[in-house]
Amino acid sequence: MPAYAIANLSNVDLNADIVRYLQEIDDTLVPFGGRFLVHGVTPEVMEGPWADATVIIEFPDLDSARRWYASDAYAPLLTLRKSIATSSVVFLPGGLTVHD
Repeated sequence: MPAYAIANLSNVDLNADIVRYLQEIDDTLVPFGGRFLVHGVTPEVMEGPWADATVIIEFPDLDSARRWYASDAYAPLLTLRKSIATSSVVFLPGGLTVHD
């Protein structure tokens, strides 16, 4: 079942480090089957507080998302992202839920 990494980013410092992050992140996703569905889009906020930009990455499953986030390949970019933006990240399982 697919899973999603969703990041909300605020206070992004648009400097050379963000360019490096954007150039290098795709290669960290490949071994884990990750792909961007939404990348840095400014959301249309309908309700409540929200971040300046939203990112959604799809993975084959939650385990792949977790392994990517904890990987040696992503570690330096994670540190970099945390230094250039305020962010919140969650993982969500995909699939349909039936409500009565």
